[in-house]
Amino acid sequence: MGPLSGIKIIELAGIGPGPFCGMLLSDMGAEVIRVDRAGAVLRGQDVLTRGRKSIAVNLKSEQGRETILKLCESADAIFEGFRPGVTERLGLGPEDCMARNEKIVYGRMTGWGQEGPMANAAGHDINYIALSGALSAIGPKDGKPVPPLNLVGDFGGGGMVLALGIVCAILEATRSGKGQVVDTAMVDGAALLMSMFYTMTAMGGWNPERGTNLLDSGAHFYDTYETSDGEYVSLGSIEPQFYALLIEKAGLDPEQFAPQMDRSQWGKLKDKLTEVFKTKTRDQWCEIMEGSDVCFAPVLSLTEAAEHPHNIHRKTFSELDGVLQPSPAPRFSRTEPELTHSSRQPGQDTLEVLKDAGISQESIDLMLASGAISLANG
Repeated sequence: MGPLSGIKIIELAGIGPGPFCGMLLSDMGAEVIRVDRAGAVLRGQDVLTRGRKSIAVNLKSEQGRETILKLCESADAIFEGFRPGVTERLGLGPEDCMARNEKIVYGRMTGWGQEGPMANAAGHDINYIALSGALSAIGPKDGKPVPPLNLVGDFGGGGMVLALGIVCAILEATRSGKGQVVDTAMVDGAALLMSMFYTMTAMGGWNPERGTNLLDSGAHFYDTYETSDGEYVSLGSIEPQFYALLIEKAGLDPEQFAPQMDRSQWGKLKDKLTEVFKTKTRDQWCEIMEGSDVCFAPVLSLTEAAEHPHNIHRKTFSELDGVLQPSPAPRFSRTEPELTHSSRQPGQDTLEVLKDAGISQESIDLMLASGAISLANG
């Protein structure tokens, strides 16, 4: 089930990018053991924690620490999302884990990185993408920067980059026989996602003023437009042949819209398109343009996206235990990923995981009595 089947990874539970990384690895077939806080309780289903086993451990106890190190002996990787130095103080840093297993990959997720002037400061996605240059480029003309949810820092530049780094390091360890640390910083990842725009800047093709460029809503042919029913549609008619088709299907004046790349005309042409798109409903525009080379799509809500025929055909969304959620991606022709189960209660798999690791029932009972580990719901 998935191309990472047979890979074993330990996840020291965190929030945001850490769980997303664990979900990606689990979706691809890896056995991911999530180490939750002893006594923790999960209320409701958390899509980001699907597909993993959960053990509940008190990492501050000597027995809890020893439990994690025991699991490291047979694991391919372990990853954490604490501030720099926290796992070292717990006795679970890279050196501690590699002393038990020299091939283990140690993934680290932080906002600012393991070193640097801001390494120990608190922060969130909005701060990391601000420092990377990404946030300054997102927002309307003459308006303030707008955070694109927490997609760029936490998920794209964070969890996804960490997952890639872990897989790369596991592959390298099969050749070298040695593990290594994967230092993933969301500010680094967010900057990486901006590579194209740093290229455009270097080539003189990017205006630092928001909302005035080709891809930031400055161009009339690359933007969203409100329809007569208060919904929205999206346009991306960049190439000349696609732009010509937009003119045809929207019933526009070819002469008026001829200067496609004349930035001095973009404002006026955008005003005209705004008027035109308000003459029909979103569904009516879909009948005219959807599926054509206009580069058009309706702007859908989370619920509507799951109901769109294209997404239904591709099974882009799945329902697991009554919760609608995105399906694993990408697709594989042979080792097809599969959703196995939804989120587990913290500690739901403590007994199974520890017994599989060779820890005796007597030792487990002692740890339960001391509070070093716990079972689901206490």
